[in-house]
Amino acid sequence: MGMTAAVAGASGYAGGELLRLLLNHPEFDIGAITGFTQAGAKLGEVQPHLFPLGDRVLEPTTSGVLGGHDVVFLALPHGQSADIAASLSPDTVVIDCGADHRLTDSAAWAEFYGGEHAGSWAYGLPELVHAGGARQREIVAGARRIAVPGCYPTAVGLSLAPGFAAGLLEPLDVVVVAASGSSGAGKSPKPNLLGSEVMGSMSPYGVGGVHRHTPEMEQCLSLAAAEGVRVSFTPTLAPMARGILATCTARLRPGADPAGVRHAWERAYADEAFVRFLDSGHWPRTADTLGSNTALIQVAIDERIGRVVATGAIDNLTKGTAGGAVQSANLALGLPETLGLPLTGTAP
Repeated sequence: MGMTAAVAGASGYAGGELLRLLLNHPEFDIGAITGFTQAGAKLGEVQPHLFPLGDRVLEPTTSGVLGGHDVVFLALPHGQSADIAASLSPDTVVIDCGADHRLTDSAAWAEFYGGEHAGSWAYGLPELVHAGGARQREIVAGARRIAVPGCYPTAVGLSLAPGFAAGLLEPLDVVVVAASGSSGAGKSPKPNLLGSEVMGSMSPYGVGGVHRHTPEMEQCLSLAAAEGVRVSFTPTLAPMARGILATCTARLRPGADPAGVRHAWERAYADEAFVRFLDSGHWPRTADTLGSNTALIQVAIDERIGRVVATGAIDNLTKGTAGGAVQSANLALGLPETLGLPLTGTAP
């Protein structure tokens, strides 16, 4: 008998991806599966690809249903995790896939989300390198409350952090343009996400520094830089279901050795199972990450204007959400970090 895992919000994309991964995890037995508006429905009606669990009935999302498990994954809309988590035992590992506990700055929460800040939890991006060389996994390991990063900050943080940690990059002129598949917007029906609207078209959204992941990117990169980093972020919607491709640029510091740029990324990710720094001349593709917990990273220098260009590709539902959640749960519970997580994508 393994440890028990409950999934709240199992009818959504993130909840479905969590269940897909947990079905192949050798140490977790899937316990309660809950929904909100879909409570009472069979899982097979809302997640038909999860055949082994198709006859399971979605239970209400309450502390009574979720209590008593070793780990509870909360794949709930923003603003709904805090009350549920507060009612669970402090010994239960709670992994929040929403935004409620990611930010450490309550003023940033009020500006970008509104309402009362629920406080911050251990930030669940284990590979994030800090100034001085520490890794975020040192904080995640053994934690009982963990906030999974947003999908965009996962891609951007992993793409740029090595340069900041090595002292190579200026902190005040960071520009990110990132494309995401439509699953990043969740499963609720929205006219702008209809197939006829998305197919054959790309479009920006959240333009002008208003996207909610912006302060999280700055928080993430500031840990790497040991000083405040400011990010200009523009997200775009791409005609694909899954994946993120982030193109990130930052100025080289005066006197920084361009020859040391590639070495900084190689050193940062040499021993990381889930971050692959690609050989020179090879560039990340979202297609190569689909279904995997792997991030693909590459860097180049625009020597004419003295900027580093870092690109990162992830599957927004796996490494960007559910895979990062399971990876963090493994660390919290003293399991091998890679347990139950796919390293390879699917093709074509």
